[in-house]
Amino acid sequence: MTHVVVLRGPEQPLLPGLDGLEQQARVTLATDQQTLQTSLPEADILLVTDFRTELLERAWPDRPKLKWVHATSAGVDRLCFPALRDSNIVLTNARGNFERGIAEYVLGAILMFAKDTLTNLRLQQSRSWQHRETESLIGKQVLVMGAGAIGAEVARMLGAMGMRVTGVARSARVQPPFARVCAQDDLPALLPQADYVVVTAPLTPRTRGLFDRTAFRAMAPHARFINVGRGPIVVTDDLLHALQAEEIAGAALDVFDTEPLPPEHPLWTQPNVMISAHMAGDVVGWERRLGEQFMVNFTRFERGERLLNEVDKNSGFIPGGR
Repeated sequence: MTHVVVLRGPEQPLLPGLDGLEQQARVTLATDQQTLQTSLPEADILLVTDFRTELLERAWPDRPKLKWVHATSAGVDRLCFPALRDSNIVLTNARGNFERGIAEYVLGAILMFAKDTLTNLRLQQSRSWQHRETESLIGKQVLVMGAGAIGAEVARMLGAMGMRVTGVARSARVQPPFARVCAQDDLPALLPQADYVVVTAPLTPRTRGLFDRTAFRAMAPHARFINVGRGPIVVTDDLLHALQAEEIAGAALDVFDTEPLPPEHPLWTQPNVMISAHMAGDVVGWERRLGEQFMVNFTRFERGERLLNEVDKNSGFIPGGR
C-alpha cells in the first residue's frame, strides 16, 4: 500500500478534501522532526501543508524512496533545498487554486489607492468632511513582475478595467492577456513608466532582493507598489525608505521577508501602506480545494499517469508556466 506522509503544523488540522485517503493509502501525520525522520525513509509521497523548511531539511533521509512531493502552495522556494532539488523526486504545487483570489486582491488594492480609500477611513475616524477628486483606472500602466498563471489572471482582470498591463518574465514573449511580456533584464527601463508595480513572481535566485533601493528610485513618485509574490523579493528597509522619502506613493503588502511582520515594525504605521497577513489568495473554501486537488493527483499517481502541476525544481517554475 502506498505510504503518504503529511507534514503539518502542530495545531494544524488535516486538510478537508482528503476524504478517502486513509482508505487508499497508509497515512502518517508528521508534526515534528522525529516523526519525519522515522517515516520519510519508507514513504512514497510527501504532502506538505506546513512549510517549516528547516524542519524538513533536517529530517531528510540519506536515501529516500520518495517518488513525489506535493506542496499546498503556489510557491515552492521553501522546499527547494539541495537534497530535494537535486533528486529525481517529482515536485508539484497548488497551481489553479489561488489565481482568481489574488487577482481580486490586486484589483481591490489598486481601487483602494485610486479612490483614496485609506484617506477616507482616516477622515471618517476624525469625522472630517473633505471633498476630493480621485483617479480613474482607464489607461493606467501596470507592470506585473511574474508572467505565470497568477500574473496572467491579474493581467486579465486589470485589462478588463481598461488598464494596460505589461508582464515581466525571464525572457520576452507574446502572451495575452498581457499587452506585452518583456525580459527581466529590461525591468530598470520599464519601472519609470508604471503607475502600479505588482509582484506575482516566485522566489528564485534571480528574483531575491530584486526590488531594492535602485528599483524603487527608478519608479515614478506617483507609483504604487503591490507585493503578492514572496517577501524576500523585496528589500524591506529599502521599501520603507522609498515610502518615507516619498520616492513612491504607496504600497499594498501581503507578504514579507519575516512573517508574521513584527508588531514594532515601522511599516505598520505608514499612512500610505495597506498590510495583510499572507492571505491574498485564501478565499472561502480554499483548504478543501487544496485537499481535493491532491486527491486528483493521488489517483493519477496510483494509475501511473503523469502528475499535474509538476514544477521545475531548479527554477521554481512550472514547465511552460512562469
